[in-house]
Amino acid sequence: MPTTEGETGEGSAQTFGGVRRSAGRTVGRMVPLASIEPDPDQPRREFGSLDGLTASIRARGVLEPILARPVNRVGPDGTTTQRTYRIISGERRFRAARRAGLGEIPLIEMDVSARDALEIALVENLQRADLTPFEEAEGLRTLVERHGYTHDHVATAVGRSRVSVTESLGLLRMPRIVRETAIALGVASTKSILLEVMKLGTEASMIRMLERIAEFGLTRAEVRAEIRKRRSVTDEREEPPTVETGDTGKPYVFRFRSVDDRFSVSLSFRQEVVEEKDLIFALEELLAELRRS
Repeated sequence: MPTTEGETGEGSAQTFGGVRRSAGRTVGRMVPLASIEPDPDQPRREFGSLDGLTASIRARGVLEPILARPVNRVGPDGTTTQRTYRIISGERRFRAARRAGLGEIPLIEMDVSARDALEIALVENLQRADLTPFEEAEGLRTLVERHGYTHDHVATAVGRSRVSVTESLGLLRMPRIVRETAIALGVASTKSILLEVMKLGTEASMIRMLERIAEFGLTRAEVRAEIRKRRSVTDEREEPPTVETGDTGKPYVFRFRSVDDRFSVSLSFRQEVVEEKDLIFALEELLAELRRS
């Protein structure tokens, strides 16, 4: 028998967002699929094969409700013309139900902001290990760039360390063609290996390493050893690289000296102008690398 959100009973189990589920009873309410839409900011981009889930839903229905937030569509005159629901969690179930020919599915409504919805979707996917490192990084970047989160705030929101968040965001500096190659070769599932690959200087060398990882199943330690060996050979054969500045002037250099003169730091960039956020990101990336070493 359908129940409303928040109904409890003997032996009920606590689930995400304070919603409770009791054995043998449905939580949420049935909502037409036509009134539900995916969230364009959903961090997950690859949903895998839906064949098994579609067959299960066709035979037994959707056993676990999806989470969604209400969205009111406003007409030119400022009045609400249509109330729809934007998915927070459960898009695979939604897609499979549509393929199975269902007209409606159980839904739990959560009246939250777009920012909170993204947080929930990220946490839910991270808990299930459903995201690739690149999808995770894109979701974290949305929290930072669109919603103004600091790295510390992101770390608290998704239950990760600040170093882990900084490392994930660092993956977005990998050239797109290299990312696409990693996904196509099936070697995009381990963040630590991808971070090692990024230490190589060119797209071509990164792609060659990805091909070796796919062919020989190299571990992070093996990838790291190969990269160190390559660097050692390169250092012996070539002069140290110089920064090309062209005619536009000198590259930006950040310098810092401790108040007691115990140490000083110099950090050079290829460009002339560096924004504060880029400088902070570079320093955080350096700290993350030192902690990994």
